[in-house]
Amino acid sequence: MNSIKYIQNAIAELDKEVEIILLDWSIPLNEKDNLMLPMLQQKKVLTQTLQDLTYLKENPPTPNQACGISKYRQD
Repeated sequence: MNSIKYIQNAIAELDKEVEIILLDWSIPLNEKDNLMLPMLQQKKVLTQTLQDLTYLKENPPTPNQACGISKYRQD
């Protein structure tokens, strides 16, 4: 699945951006929080999507049946 690769790449890029912000000593801590919050929210959504797609790849639903993702999620 190409979408899994795209999501993995997007997560890696977000991690790099967060690391750049963390290592920049010229940015005040409260501003770092403001800059990183949207990135960390995006990462959370991308991580859940990656888990869902991986589950579907490993457990494909049969025709005319629900995918069953809600059964494996912990939240």
